[in-house]
Amino acid sequence: MTSETFIHPSAVVEAGAKLGAGVRIGPFCYVSADAVIGDSVELVSHVSVLGATTVGEGTKVYPMATLGAPPQNNKHKGGRTTLRIGSNCTIREGVTMHLGTDTSRGETIVGDNGNFLAYAHIAHDCIVGNNVTFANGATLGGHVEVGNNVTIGGLTAVHQFVRIGDNAFIGGCSAVVGDVIPFAIAAGNRAKLRGLNIIGLRRSGLPRDEIQLLRRTYRTIFDRSRPVAENIAIARDEYASSPIAMKIVDFISSRGKRHYAVPPLKGVVDDDADDEG
Repeated sequence: MTSETFIHPSAVVEAGAKLGAGVRIGPFCYVSADAVIGDSVELVSHVSVLGATTVGEGTKVYPMATLGAPPQNNKHKGGRTTLRIGSNCTIREGVTMHLGTDTSRGETIVGDNGNFLAYAHIAHDCIVGNNVTFANGATLGGHVEVGNNVTIGGLTAVHQFVRIGDNAFIGGCSAVVGDVIPFAIAAGNRAKLRGLNIIGLRRSGLPRDEIQLLRRTYRTIFDRSRPVAENIAIARDEYASSPIAMKIVDFISSRGKRHYAVPPLKGVVDDDADDEG
């Protein structure tokens, strides 16, 4: 990649915009005066970078994406807020990511190495972790928190203020209205837990014994013979020496504004029949 910056003659880059080395801005792009574009970023064509938006180095943005548009929130008073996008992201056609609101945290944060497929949407004040995949049309409401290594299936909508834990997998065409614990699969309208993301855990290189421990933790927490609060206390005592098990326990214990998703009332708690881990 050359260190020379290229700006197509039809592009508009306002005075004051900060461009790194090797930036390529294609035809009919717009970059605002408050934008910061990192090294080796490519805006392919017809990309709008609005407001106080930072795009991390090595990120590639495809046509018709709009980054840093004002939040779709009636409480926002028009104050200066930000959008911060990490490094080495792929942002495909028609993706939208909005600024934060001046009545909340004031910034929307997207981590590194994200893969955002066509027409995905990240609303105001969201926090999105590293190494995520949003399939086509995946949509976050405002204030959603998404952990690292999360996959969200196509045409899935996530209600505002929902939290999705690390390494979770959300099935396509789902409506997520409750928090999804780390390492889980959730799917449906309304989304229910469908067991642990065993395939994802294996691909991540997690040892077999750790996967089995997570499965025992999951089954303990969602044992229907006892109240969940009692199950949480049991899990905290039984698995206190395991940091990975405690990620689930602590996630549920630090409950946010939404309830948490649970397994369906009918059927087994963990529907992955492969016990090899």
